[in-house]
Amino acid sequence: MQFTIAIDGPAAAGKGTLAAQLAAYFSLPHLDTGLLYRAVGRMVLEGQTPETAAQRLQPNDLNPSGLYTPAVTQQASRVAELAPVRAALVDFQRDFASQTGGAVLDGRDIGTVICPQAAVKLFVTARPEVRAERRHRELISGGTKISYAQVLQDVYERDYRDQNRVEAPLIAAPDATMLDTSDLSIEAVLERAIIAVKQFSSDRL
Repeated sequence: MQFTIAIDGPAAAGKGTLAAQLAAYFSLPHLDTGLLYRAVGRMVLEGQTPETAAQRLQPNDLNPSGLYTPAVTQQASRVAELAPVRAALVDFQRDFASQTGGAVLDGRDIGTVICPQAAVKLFVTARPEVRAERRHRELISGGTKISYAQVLQDVYERDYRDQNRVEAPLIAAPDATMLDTSDLSIEAVLERAIIAVKQFSSDRL
């Protein structure tokens, strides 16, 4: 039986953490689709064209190591605006989602473009200031020297690009359950998400 959970939301809202936790809870495979664009972004920074990088992408390119630098983050957002890049990565994502038993995918257009028929759709968000604080802590702990002000500016810029791009803009699917994580613990977010999933899937999981 195929059961897909689609999780969308802006940068640093907590969707990746939630997706991994839901995948573990329901024993489903998980794909962080943002890694696809980060990997392509890094390949572009290394000299490849965006479309060629997307077409050549392999699963072993998705190792998170080195994919969360500020430069890669910004380049990932830029390549995500390109129709040929998105088209090249659609099949990769849909193949993952169509596995027997289902899967959990998180990104920015999972519930609207990649898996519009997903059994459950969640849209995870948080205030920009909260997301910038989270990303700043993450970068600092990883050894990157950057100011909170710069990270906040990057968040605003990425939000604008994600929400205003022509191809697959970041929007919540009409039937998505909204989860604002600004003032919630990780445990509380997971609890609410599990309730939402079970509400839609009590006869399928």
